[in-house]
Amino acid sequence: MASELENAIKSAAEKVAQYIGDAATLTVETRYVEIGADGANFDAAKPIARSIIKLDGDSSTVIPMRKGTKGQTEVDTALYEVHQNNVNTAIEYRAKILNAVLGMLKPGA
Repeated sequence: MASELENAIKSAAEKVAQYIGDAATLTVETRYVEIGADGANFDAAKPIARSIIKLDGDSSTVIPMRKGTKGQTEVDTALYEVHQNNVNTAIEYRAKILNAVLGMLKPGA
């Protein structure tokens, strides 16, 4: 009987550790697809922005840029805004999940 309890605890601990490991790096990629007469082929979607945010606070972002009217490079603000909304949603979701996992680990939970 103690063996079953130990196995259950070990299994739960492994799942929590795996989730925290998975949550250590948050990758958000925003893609686009061209709409044609036949609709859109979502399998052909191409990335336009990517953000990688690590649990230790390190991050990197690739943002959408265009050539401006005078040839200068400028941020595509509409696409960047969509991407930033995706990033904020992902950060909030990860925080909620991690708080729930940590809440389960607290004594008396």
